[in-house]
Amino acid sequence: MKKAVVLLSGGLDSSTVLYYAKAKGYKCHALIFDYGQRHKRELRSAVAVTLRLRSGQARRVSVAYSVLRIKFPWKGSALLDKKMKVPVKGKFSGIPATYVPARNTIFLSFALSYAEAIGAKAIFIGANAIDYSGYPDCRPEFFRAFQKVIETGTKAKKIKIVAPLLRLTKEQIVRLAMNLKVPIELTWSCYQGGAKPCGVCDSCRLRQKGFSLYNRAA
Repeated sequence: MKKAVVLLSGGLDSSTVLYYAKAKGYKCHALIFDYGQRHKRELRSAVAVTLRLRSGQARRVSVAYSVLRIKFPWKGSALLDKKMKVPVKGKFSGIPATYVPARNTIFLSFALSYAEAIGAKAIFIGANAIDYSGYPDCRPEFFRAFQKVIETGTKAKKIKIVAPLLRLTKEQIVRLAMNLKVPIELTWSCYQGGAKPCGVCDSCRLRQKGFSLYNRAA
């Protein structure tokens, strides 16, 4: 069976991608990062999603997960530094304070090492470049560039980065999640570290937008 490494945060997008990869017949190895984020609540969701998948309708296709702990002592993001404020209600210009410097480059590098070590053919990531916060490492040109890194800097060379949500709207992502029977109630998207979603951070607003448009069209 073909193998894949799936970057899993516990949010709607990455959980949908995990289920998507499973539906495509991959033996998935979910890679979860504990990187000192203020919204550590998402880690519980990531593990819960993998456990639901293993015990649910797709248990015939195995899924494993690993939690990798890393540190960003230099911080540089509102997700890492609680002295910085998380932007709310879309009140920011340019790249928001929730951008973590080079996060996807770092995460993909770990995923690439993992994939090459276990003989995986693909790395799945839930990045989106339509309804998103404007992070520079969520754009198609970034993934094309990283694909070149794989081709020129690894022994495997042919590991593919797969970003199936890259050009979907949040409404389309919600629809795909519904079709794949993703346990949406287990996912967590809020950037704040509270017990309940704040409803006003950028991630909460985009999630709400997707469900609102989906329900309106239903």
